[in-house]
Amino acid sequence: MGSFSMWHWLIVLVIVLLLFGRGKIPELMGDVAKGIKSFKKGITDDDTPEAPTSTTPAGKTVDHKADEIK
Repeated sequence: MGSFSMWHWLIVLVIVLLLFGRGKIPELMGDVAKGIKSFKKGITDDDTPEAPTSTTPAGKTVDHKADEIK
């Protein structure tokens, strides 16, 4: 009961191929790869500082300061 024989893995592989089909597995793996690439891009984008992009119509940036409690 400790490990599976080669026949067990072969039967599992046949069942997976019957359920998903031959074309579905590469499509699924491609989606996983796109997700990983997107995740890595998001991580690297978070590390780089962004330049301020919000400007007023006159082209000046607006700095907001919180009111101090007296």
